[in-house]
Amino acid sequence: MYLARIPAVARALFPDLVWRVPTTERLVHLTFDDGPTPELTPWVLDQLRANSARATFFLVGRNAATHPGLVERIRREGHTVGNHTWEHANGWRTSTEAYVRSVERTQDRIGGRLFRPPYGRITRSQRRELRGRFDIIMWDVLSGDFDATADGARCLRNVTRHARSGSIIVFHDSLKAEARLRHALPLALAHFRQSGFAMRALPEVGIRAA
Repeated sequence: MYLARIPAVARALFPDLVWRVPTTERLVHLTFDDGPTPELTPWVLDQLRANSARATFFLVGRNAATHPGLVERIRREGHTVGNHTWEHANGWRTSTEAYVRSVERTQDRIGGRLFRPPYGRITRSQRRELRGRFDIIMWDVLSGDFDATADGARCLRNVTRHARSGSIIVFHDSLKAEARLRHALPLALAHFRQSGFAMRALPEVGIRAA
């Protein structure tokens, strides 16, 4: 069970997390979790380049360590990267000490200040340990491309119906999401371009939450 659009009450309960970026411009922030993966991340980068889009990739540390060339390409093409723990750790099932250690191990590999908790699951004590060093990035629009019961058309609708200026939108460049992402992403990029939205990466410093 998941919500394609995060309700305002959830954002109000956790104001120290970044759910959306305030802006007066017509723009959205596309994000990709769980990569890099050699089967899919290069295709995502090709799609972004063809649509003059920039995005943020929240990298699993062990994947980044295995595929450093993909990390280099992501940065070289003007995208930003964030930390997604070393092994895609579930914060609700991981001690604070182990969770922070996983984040720090990934940080040694990729640097930066952006962090997204896998599954969006992070405890109060984990937030307290990390928020001085990281901007903890959540989202307000979830494509649902990880959902094996959905199809690509539904994922596309989740994005195009709910996104607004300043939205942080989640896709996944993972094999689990591949079939749905390959359908939804090109059409979502075309939708935003034709609707006059810029597609920009999250800045690595100085993010203000909305």
